[in-house]
Parts: sequence; structure tokens; C-alpha cells
Amino acid sequence: METYLPISFLNDFTFCPRSIYFHQLHGNREQLTYQRKAQIQGKQAHKSINTKRYSTRKAVLQSIPVYSERFRLHGRIDIFDEDAGLLTERKKRIRTVYNGYIFQLYAQHHCLTEMGYTVKKMRLYSMDTNKSYPVSLPQDNKPMQEAFEALIDAIECYDLNTPFQANPKKCTQCIYANPCDARADIC
Repeated sequence: METYLPISFLNDFTFCPRSIYFHQLHGNREQLTYQRKAQIQGKQAHKSINTKRYSTRKAVLQSIPVYSERFRLHGRIDIFDEDAGLLTERKKRIRTVYNGYIFQLYAQHHCLTEMGYTVKKMRLYSMDTNKSYPVSLPQDNKPMQEAFEALIDAIECYDLNTPFQANPKKCTQCIYANPCDARADIC
């Protein structure tokens, strides 16, 4: 049976390879029992997208399911303006444009393209600051596209028993710090 990775895993794995394991461990448990303020605010910020109330224009696709057979990915896009060919990934607040954010856009781009849509431009949008960050298309940034493909391979081959170097800055912000045995390395 072929499995498809959720697009959100790309950002999660980039933040910490172990986070996917812990996310799956929590499964369908009430998110309030393990999420922190930032994750809860992020979900709340996407409410208008998830309920498709961001725009009434038919050419603006909101929270539609997407998939890629080539990369074995699935997920949902935030916003795709068909008329402009503009794909937007919204974040509650962007202080730094992390590769994980870009990889999410790349995944969404590939999914939409395979599904027959034409993506001409991509951007990240910080809702708190009302600031947009243009992101080059995968075909225009070969090193980033190669890193995207390597990330998918790394996720598929990851072994939780692989030696792991905790990052104190990340681990103190991680919602899975308590159950993670690497946390002992930073205390």
C-alpha cells in the first residue's frame, strides 16, 4: 500500500525530525492538551480559510484538498487565486522565512500543477504584520527544489533511533518537549 505524506510534515520535520513521531503519537487527542498558545493562535488564524469565508470570488480557491502522485504528498492549500496564478500560504506571524515554509509552498505548487492548475507566483503571508514574502517557483530555484526532494526522502527514511542532537532554542519552544527523551539533553 502506497502512503502519502501530509504536506504539513515538511515544515514539522524541518523544525525537528522527531516532531512527526510525537504528533502521530497524540493522534486524535484533544489538541488543547498538548498544543501551546502559538499553535492554537495559528489554527484560529486559519479559520476564515478553513470555513471558506476568506473570499467569495469563485476564482479564489480556499482550503481545497490537493495531492501529488509524483511526490506522494497530500494536504490543503490556504489560498490560490486562479486568475492571478497566485498561491499563498498564510502564517499567523512570520519573523523569519524558514525553509519549512518554502517547502510547504513547493509541495502545494507541485500538487496544484499535477491537478491541472497553473501557478505563476507564490508567496508567504504574515497575518499579524500584513506583510507578504515572495517565494520563487521550484523551477526557478533548482537548489531549493533539490533540497525539497531530499527532505521528502529523509522523511520517508527517518528512523527515530537515529542519533539526535537536540537544539535548545527549538526544544524549549517545542510542544512535544515533555515526552521527547532528547529533552534531557537540554535540561
